[in-house]
Amino acid sequence: MKAVDLLRSLNLGKSVAEFDEGLDRYFVDTETFRKLTLDEADIIAGDKGTGKTALYRTLCIRYTQIPELKKTEIVAGFNPQGSPIFQRLSQIPPLSEGEYIAIWKLYIFSLVGNWLLQLYERNLTAKMVKLEEILNVCGLRSVDDTASTIFSKLANKMQRIFNPKSAQVEFGFSETGYPSMTPKLEFGADSEVADILSDPARVPCDEYLALLNRALEEGDLTTWVVLDRLDEAFQGFPQVETPALRALFRTYLDMQAYRLCKLKIFVRRDVFRKIIKGGFVNLTHINARKLEIRWDEDDLRNLLIRRVKDSREFAEALGIRDETDEAIFYRIFPDQVRQGERQSKTWKWMMSRIRDGNDIKPPRNLIDLVEKAREAQIRSEERDPHDIGPGIAIISADAIAKAQRQLSETRVEDTLLAEAAELAPLIDKFRNGRAEHNLQSLAETLGVSQEEVKATIKPLQELGFLEETGSTFKVPMLYRDSLRIAQGKAFEAAKPDDAEDE
Repeated sequence: MKAVDLLRSLNLGKSVAEFDEGLDRYFVDTETFRKLTLDEADIIAGDKGTGKTALYRTLCIRYTQIPELKKTEIVAGFNPQGSPIFQRLSQIPPLSEGEYIAIWKLYIFSLVGNWLLQLYERNLTAKMVKLEEILNVCGLRSVDDTASTIFSKLANKMQRIFNPKSAQVEFGFSETGYPSMTPKLEFGADSEVADILSDPARVPCDEYLALLNRALEEGDLTTWVVLDRLDEAFQGFPQVETPALRALFRTYLDMQAYRLCKLKIFVRRDVFRKIIKGGFVNLTHINARKLEIRWDEDDLRNLLIRRVKDSREFAEALGIRDETDEAIFYRIFPDQVRQGERQSKTWKWMMSRIRDGNDIKPPRNLIDLVEKAREAQIRSEERDPHDIGPGIAIISADAIAKAQRQLSETRVEDTLLAEAAELAPLIDKFRNGRAEHNLQSLAETLGVSQEEVKATIKPLQELGFLEETGSTFKVPMLYRDSLRIAQGKAFEAAKPDDAEDE
C-alpha cells in the first residue's frame, strides 16, 4: 500500500468538539468526567481546548446509561452552535448585579419549568399547574423548550421593557403647588408582563424556584442545567461580561437551596479568574465544588490511539488492533524527532511542544499537531511517493517538526493573543528574544523596575505564557516559533543547537 493512500485513510476526527461527530466513540473517561457523573463537582474549569464541551456533549449522550444518574435529567442551558444566546443581554442597557441575578434565575425557572411541563403535558400535578400559571402571567410559557427559544423569549421581554414603544412626560402640580413632571412609558399590548418584569430585582424569583423544586419533587426528578460557552457569551461587551457572569455564580450559590435543580457550569480558567478578580463572597463554597480539567500523558496517548483505531481501514492495513497504545504510536511515528543521545523520544518531544506554562496539555493541541503532521506528510508523499515498509515511520520527523511550527502560529493567534487582551503588548516585547529569563532580564525586556517586575509578570504566568523554573522563567516551546523566540538564556550566551530537549 502506498504511504499516501494509507495517510489519506487516517481520520482523526475534529479537534473542536462541537464539530466532531465521532466524539462519543473515542471519548476518554477521565477522572474529571467520573467525578462529574458522581455529582462531586458543579464547576468545571479548563483552558481552551482541554475538552469542556466534549465533557458536556458526552454527558448528554451517555447520562441515561450511567446508573448514578438514573433519576437525573440533563437540560442544556445553552445553544451548542451559532452565536451564544446569552449575547442577547448585551442588547439592553447594562444592569446591576442584582438585576442580572434575577434574569439568570428567571431563565433557569423558565427553562426547566417549560421542559417539565412538556414532559408531563396532560398529567400535571398541582404544583405543575401553578408553575404553568406563573409562566403564563410572565409571558414565558413556551411549547418549544429549547434553550435558545426560552432565553430569546426572556430577552425579548427585557428588551421591550428597556426600549419602550413610546415615552412621554406628564406635567402637573403637587399638593403644595409646585410643578411636577411624571415620566410615562408605553409598552404596547404586553403591559401586564412589562409591569411584572420592569424591575427584575423585585421579581420573587426565589419563590418561583422553590415552587419549581417542589414540582420536580412531585415528578421524582432531578435536573442538571448545564451551561457552557460562557467565554463567547459577551465577547466585545466587557461592561456586561463581568457583572453578568459574577451574577451567574451568585445565582449558582443561591440555588444550592434547591437540591432538585442544579447548575453545572463549564468555564474557561481565564474567564473564571476575571470573574473573581477583586474578591468574591463565599468563593470557598465555589472552589469546594470546582474541578480543573487536567490530562495526564497516558490519557492523551489513549485519546489519540482511540481515534487512530476508529479509522478502520488504516488500523486494519497496519494490523494494530491488539497492540499497546505505545506500540501503535511508534508504528506511526519515528523514535525521535531530533536525532542524538541527549534528545528525547518523539512522544516526550510532542508533550513538551503542546504544553503551556501552567503545564496544561490540551487534547486539541495534540490532535491538531498530529493532523498537521499527517497533512505535511501527504504533501511530501505526493512529491516523492514510497511504499510502506517494516521499521519505517509513516509520518516522518520532518513532517512533525513542520507541524509543530504551524501549531505554534495557530495557538499564538487563536489562544494566547485572543485571551491576552491588555497583556498583548507585554507579550510582543518578548518577540525575537530568548526563551529563558531572570528577573533582571525580564525587567529590561518589559521596561519596568526590579520592584515592579514580579507584579508585572504574574498575569503572564497565570496566562501560561511564562513558567517559573527555579530562579528563572521560560517561555513555553508552544509559543516560541511563532514569536521567533530562540532557545537560550536572555542574560548570557545561548545554548548550542544540539542541546538536550527541554
